[in-house]
Amino acid sequence: MSDKELKKSILYTRGGDGGTTSLAGGTRVAKTHLRIEAYGAIDELNSFIGLLVASISDEYTIETLQAVQHRLFDVGAYLADARQNAGCNISAETVEQIEKVIDLIDSELPRLKGFILPGGCQTAALAHVCRTVCRRAEREIIRLSETISVDAQLLKYVNRLSDLLFAIARRECMLKNKSEFLWENACI
Repeated sequence: MSDKELKKSILYTRGGDGGTTSLAGGTRVAKTHLRIEAYGAIDELNSFIGLLVASISDEYTIETLQAVQHRLFDVGAYLADARQNAGCNISAETVEQIEKVIDLIDSELPRLKGFILPGGCQTAALAHVCRTVCRRAEREIIRLSETISVDAQLLKYVNRLSDLLFAIARRECMLKNKSEFLWENACI
């Protein structure tokens, strides 16, 4: 077995049967702990992004989202480490890179004419699901940041990521020649 391979382990440990789990480093906390909620939301987001990747055919978007998935694993490791030993691996350059991708995608899209309802096509709807899960993950990380120090670049990255997912949703409609549905505001 090489140094990079993981040793085969038992999938269940029974350690969480009482409602606790271990953070990186071994500290046991309730499964409802703010750290668990934060990295759990990131894990959920990563899973939905995986579903989105499996549903689209555009190579540029696939490569973009797979790079995001790697960064989200970094984020999860960072949030799971109460010892603060794991670096965040989200830098100002990482945030700038995602902004450039958003700008590139947005440059291909028609100007917004109103609020867009999630949908248009299946992959756009799925990108909107990812966007909303991302917004929840962001809220969980902000909630955590009220009790501990959280890397500022991480907060920026997750905020931009929801914008990227919105742009991808719009682009998916464009690539599939589907109409975006605008909100008909009945409250005005």
